[in-house]
Amino acid sequence: MTEDFSKAVQDGLKLSKRIYFGKDRAVAPPKPPPLMARSATAFLPSAPMLYAVIHDPGIVDNPDIPSYQPHVYGRCDPPALIPLQMNAIQMNADCFHDTAFVTVAGTWRLHCVMGSRSCDCRVAVPMAHKGSILGVEVSVSNKSYSTQLVVMEDQNGNVPPQNGGFLKSNIFTLTIPQVDGGSNLSIKLRWSQKLVYSNGHFSLNVPFNFPDFVNPAGKKISKREKIQVNVDAVAGGELLCKGISHPLKEVRRHAGSMGLLYESDVPSWSNVDFSFSYAVSSSHINGGVLLESAPGHDFDQRDMFYVYLSPGDIHSKKVFKKEIMFVMDISGSMRGKLIDDTKHALLAALSKLNHDDSFNIIAFNGETYLFSKSMELATTDAVERATEWIDANFVAGGGTNISHPLNTAIEMLSNAQSSVPIIFLVTDGTVEDERQICAMIKNRMTNAESICPRIYTFGIGSFCNHYFLRTLAMIGKGQYDAAVDVDLIETRMMTLFDKASSLILANIKMDTLDDLDDLEVYPSHIPDLSSEGPLILSGRYRGNFPKTLKVEGILADFSNFVVDMKIQNAKDIPVQRVSARDQIEHLTAQAWLLESKQLEQKVAKLSLQTGFMSEYTRMIILETDHLKKVKESAGTKEASKKSHPQCEAPVQGQRMILLPHLNIGFGNLSATLENTPPGCETKLPEVPEIFKAATNCCETLCSYCCCMCCIQCCTRLNNQCVTTLTQLCIGLGCFGCLTCCSEICCSGNEG
Repeated sequence: MTEDFSKAVQDGLKLSKRIYFGKDRAVAPPKPPPLMARSATAFLPSAPMLYAVIHDPGIVDNPDIPSYQPHVYGRCDPPALIPLQMNAIQMNADCFHDTAFVTVAGTWRLHCVMGSRSCDCRVAVPMAHKGSILGVEVSVSNKSYSTQLVVMEDQNGNVPPQNGGFLKSNIFTLTIPQVDGGSNLSIKLRWSQKLVYSNGHFSLNVPFNFPDFVNPAGKKISKREKIQVNVDAVAGGELLCKGISHPLKEVRRHAGSMGLLYESDVPSWSNVDFSFSYAVSSSHINGGVLLESAPGHDFDQRDMFYVYLSPGDIHSKKVFKKEIMFVMDISGSMRGKLIDDTKHALLAALSKLNHDDSFNIIAFNGETYLFSKSMELATTDAVERATEWIDANFVAGGGTNISHPLNTAIEMLSNAQSSVPIIFLVTDGTVEDERQICAMIKNRMTNAESICPRIYTFGIGSFCNHYFLRTLAMIGKGQYDAAVDVDLIETRMMTLFDKASSLILANIKMDTLDDLDDLEVYPSHIPDLSSEGPLILSGRYRGNFPKTLKVEGILADFSNFVVDMKIQNAKDIPVQRVSARDQIEHLTAQAWLLESKQLEQKVAKLSLQTGFMSEYTRMIILETDHLKKVKESAGTKEASKKSHPQCEAPVQGQRMILLPHLNIGFGNLSATLENTPPGCETKLPEVPEIFKAATNCCETLCSYCCCMCCIQCCTRLNNQCVTTLTQLCIGLGCFGCLTCCSEICCSGNEG
């Protein structure tokens, strides 16, 4: 999909050469990147973008200055995507501890379609890792469009899904139908994302790298760029700015909060991503509690709490010694790039182990393969032997059996002493006995006398059941992460390993919360605190929250640790919004595990209330035709006055566009059984589609401007040449260019 999108944009840029910008030679369409800089995904959006969806190349022209170019024959199938010129952009980011809410508002112009014609426009929103789209609002001419979440049972089954969804896990797209050439589109995009925590710094990264070809053609067109950032760190300490990509100036600073602003007329739009990092000064483990009362419209009238525990200055913290068991999937679906990237990440993880750490490796498919019969100290010799074993045994093939290797790993870690035992599970598949595996793990953890094995789970692609992996990690007091895009396997896997290998506080308890009524805590099993990120808990309760709260745990030297948590009412920090996504994911995992319809309904209500998508809600686009709405409303009111003078007219002039299901789902068992590699969902086109796409090949090669010349040349070929060329093209029908030439030559001969 990404390669097809990038190719469509490349075709669109070629097609945009038809646009006439006037006699002034200084005014010309910006040039695309040089050939050396292009790749299969070179034209993916690196900032919020709009594209004209062009099926008919003949409609491409300047809506203000018609060029009267020769007619172009054929259609673009798949359609070309011409990036629209952007006239203004504004970004606002509100950062609350580990979560940021980003709003981008801008105006674009459909500068590439005749004023008398129209086309669809595609919106593309790239987000940082763990981004979640919250809403899109579009205003154009007399129509407006806005996204909305609906419960699945409330949908009209007769409405088919329309264009939209995720191009990649972090690039959201949707299509605005039939916009007139020359129109201005005002768009507001909203999403949330997690701040990245590394070396004691929180970092906000927003895709804000606009390509040169979105700059309006013309020197006199003003370009206004505005960026505003607000930071509210719940730790309440002094905020230290560590780095920033754009020239923002501080406009506000209070204890634990600050505001920055940048606004200017610019010669060209930002060509670098926006980044901002800060630290909260603290030399020790610290934390606090935020309380928020339930609003009147809340479906759950229990009060809310938000608990955070920060590692403080990581340089003064000693991490636990580890006994880590790597449980790695080598089934047939892991073949190729997946198993290679997994091997590279595993070897990098082994190289990071300390010499007093212990490790072992289990590779599994339908069978189980063990590196060593006992845990090995991470000496140079042991790591070298493990490297040779990995090279010899990591050969993708066979089915998927997760239960047996997990049992083996727990058995081998059952006698761990003076260390934290860790199971690091990596898989790309779904198995039938997932609920039984969860029950088995929960039973073993409950009966454990010492520090029970921590389970860190990592999912690859979209075929594995990510909610099963999340549940396993929750039961095992570990953490979960995933690389839905297989290109991110090494990066995301190493991030999770760094968290697992840097634990500084274990067996965390908060006993005073047991006195509250109707208490829910997410996650229900408190994970350990790592120096690679804060620990976040949230939940609901009834009653009076205790005035003091102590958090207890065990440090790396196995001494007891207690910290007093500061309790305060949330004023500037929206507790429900900040914790909503994590709560939805934990509740969905519980609903899957317990097969509970009641929990599914609860997730759906929380999704509708907070705007975060879930497995049980769907996103729609509401199209409002304001002219039609006024006419229908006037007619309805007139009729109502005659029959029922006190009745109000219903909402008119709206149409619902249903988007495809946007969530990841609960795994794909059939794909796992068939050993289908993640990322191979796209099927090869059938023969008729190949021939259909081939009709535009010459059009692409000639930049959509010389089809008539090709036809005139082909008409001069004699019959024998045409026959020979036709037979050759039929034999090599999969090559679209040859097929296209064959068809043109045949038509030329008939003429």
